[in-house]
Amino acid sequence: MMAERGGGRGGGCCPPMDLLRSEPMHLVQVIIPIESAHQTVANLGDLGLIQFKDLNADKSPFQRTYATQIKRCAEMARKLRFFREQMSKAGLLPSAKSLSRADIDMDDLEVKLGELEAELIELNGNGEKLQRTYNELVEYKLVLEKAGEFFHLALSTAQQIEFRSQQTGEESLDTPLLMEQEMTTDSSKQVKLGFLTGLVPRDKSMAFERIIFRATRGNVFLKQAVLEDPVIDPVSGGKVEKNVFLVFYSGEKAKNKIIKICEAFGANRYPLPEDLCKQVLMVTEVSGRLSELKTTIDAGAQLRRNLLQTIAEQYEQWNLLVMREKSIYHTLNMLSIDVTKKCLVAEGWSPVFATKQIQDALQRATFDSNSQVGAIFQILHTKESPPTYFRTNKFISSFQEIVDAYGVAKYREANPAVFTIVTFPFLFAVMFGDWGHGICLLLGAMYFIIRERKLSSQKLGDIAEMTFGGRYIIMMMALFSIYTGLVYNEFFSVPFELFGRSAYACRDLSCRDATTAGLIKVGDTYPFGVDPVWHGSRSELPFLNSLKMKMSILLGVAQMNLGILLSYFNGKFFRNSLNIWFQFVPQIIFLNSLFGYLSLLIIIKWCTGSKADLYHVMIYMFLSPTDDLGENQLFVGQRNVQLVLLLLALVAVPWMLFPKPLILNKQHQNRHQGQSYMPLHGTEDTLQLDAAHDSHAHEEFDFSEVFVHQLIHTIEFVLGAVSNTASYLRLWALSLAHSELSSVFYEKVLLLSLGYNNVLILIVGIIVFIFATVGVLLVMETLSAFLHALRLHWVEFQNKFYEGDGYKFHPFSFSLLSDEEE
Repeated sequence: MMAERGGGRGGGCCPPMDLLRSEPMHLVQVIIPIESAHQTVANLGDLGLIQFKDLNADKSPFQRTYATQIKRCAEMARKLRFFREQMSKAGLLPSAKSLSRADIDMDDLEVKLGELEAELIELNGNGEKLQRTYNELVEYKLVLEKAGEFFHLALSTAQQIEFRSQQTGEESLDTPLLMEQEMTTDSSKQVKLGFLTGLVPRDKSMAFERIIFRATRGNVFLKQAVLEDPVIDPVSGGKVEKNVFLVFYSGEKAKNKIIKICEAFGANRYPLPEDLCKQVLMVTEVSGRLSELKTTIDAGAQLRRNLLQTIAEQYEQWNLLVMREKSIYHTLNMLSIDVTKKCLVAEGWSPVFATKQIQDALQRATFDSNSQVGAIFQILHTKESPPTYFRTNKFISSFQEIVDAYGVAKYREANPAVFTIVTFPFLFAVMFGDWGHGICLLLGAMYFIIRERKLSSQKLGDIAEMTFGGRYIIMMMALFSIYTGLVYNEFFSVPFELFGRSAYACRDLSCRDATTAGLIKVGDTYPFGVDPVWHGSRSELPFLNSLKMKMSILLGVAQMNLGILLSYFNGKFFRNSLNIWFQFVPQIIFLNSLFGYLSLLIIIKWCTGSKADLYHVMIYMFLSPTDDLGENQLFVGQRNVQLVLLLLALVAVPWMLFPKPLILNKQHQNRHQGQSYMPLHGTEDTLQLDAAHDSHAHEEFDFSEVFVHQLIHTIEFVLGAVSNTASYLRLWALSLAHSELSSVFYEKVLLLSLGYNNVLILIVGIIVFIFATVGVLLVMETLSAFLHALRLHWVEFQNKFYEGDGYKFHPFSFSLLSDEEE
């Protein structure tokens, strides 16, 4: 039991923290005047030690008293989310600086947020319009330049052809068939050509050209020019690779078709004067407008950034205030209104130790709100099961979360987390024992622990967040892994003579590669852990297999006995004598008659150095209990002891099965005949006793159902005693696998690369060894051992005593608002 004694003398000291049992809880009722309701709930939120019950569960959210205030808070929260998005786009972070809450009034804040939102929306709208105009002008300038080049090139080419034909007096294929004078003589026969220019996305340019050609039956002339750099599209705002197009057509029908095709392909059209001089003037004019727009856009962006910076300085303060107000009104909506409409009635669960603190908070609220009438605080007596509340710190909380992931403890039930703090990292270390790998894990855990204040305020990824949350578990696992690694004498699978010299030496030079039969004991037994001489010998695997397998059975039986012992403490605490006499006693007898006896034989065999076959002893204990043990006898009178234990194990099964249902049936009959009376209990014990026995008092008793339940429970325990003991052999299997993998990486990668006497091969070997060690042994093996240790605690340990059908204490607390928001 973990406890901090020394807080019981009053005067504001913390009461004793008892992790084995959850905090005593009681149901309280608070009658609050309307005028001080807001301040009262705010003070209780600051305290964070009361879980309110919803007394308006039958009403929809819109029918509740403070629905309007919640809508206001939701609207302000929406505006703050809008500000957060805008700050994120601008690359700004909310400032950590905050003002006191008294400096801000909610009505003033609502008005201010509305004004800031309107101003920001206006700035965004103006900025978007200006940016779109700017992007259009950029495209227009590019069209003028590219299309102007085409016109200029066409004009110069025509002049050159005409000049050559005049010089030679001969006509070529490029010479026009009609002279300019002939074309202008008959105006009725004159053909007027029009043209359109613009930009089309490059990935659509081929399809665009093909569709225009088909739509006009080839009666067009289309020219495209590729732009080297992507341009910002005025519509989408994204960078797009585009081509400038120039298309000549004849007739209005062709023009309308081309315009529709441009719209379908998202091609932006721009006007282009035919006169080259006008084109040059237009380029100059567009460049001037671009320069002006750039200055205007920069000024608007700076103004917008200054506004967002002003918002960022107070964002966290405003966000916290809005969340507080919203949570206060949500809580007020859970309270019922008195018929007089002058007060609110609240009910909720709170720890017994918090009674004085709650009363002080109520008095402060009455004083701060200048109320004439104070809140009334009273304790209600109920048969409803209270929530479970363990006061934990940052070290214990991660272990408590492991237990809660299986199921929250029933109110005042024995808490497995007390023992999990030690047993979980220890069983992990039994499977992971290597003090080199343990040091690597410890360094990783210490990194998170040293930087926990900084990392706790940052947004981490899923895996990093999970690792950071379990940093103290990893630290404990690493420390225990270093210990078991020293016991196994393995440092990245390499043995060291840390605690003295080996007790064995070779009889001659030929024994080094033979077996331990060639070794002789030349000194005292190695003082701590496995003698390093075993590593690398041919007898290493049989020796370590035997050692780790027997050790796994001893650890498993010890932990299962602890679980059964905790069921006794549960029965004693809840004053349930039936569970003590007809569950705890037969279970402890059955388990120890078989596997407790096996554990005793293992210890005796280790102490005496006997060569008895324990498999033979346990098998023939059932098949031939009266036969002589012969060379397998470990102590005098062993056969008689085995007969007694076997008889006790056989008696324990019906002891578990029959008496409890029969006694419960008898109690039920006596209760209904008025022959059994329950004594009155003190107020302190009423809650826990009623919670334990209320289900039997009010449910319809069905003997067949109770008997079948007890039968299932008995069969589960009897079969589980065997399967659970076998399940602990995973400690041996995973420890062996980890050791062998580590040995393979060391011998087949590192030593092999050393043998080549090549620096490059050595560097490659070291890199492969590091990646294999980190990836396989420090990540995959860590996760594997963690999951197996988790299973041993959830199934083999906790099912002996832990019901885990309670529900967590979730107090109304402002300190939890940020977690809920995330």
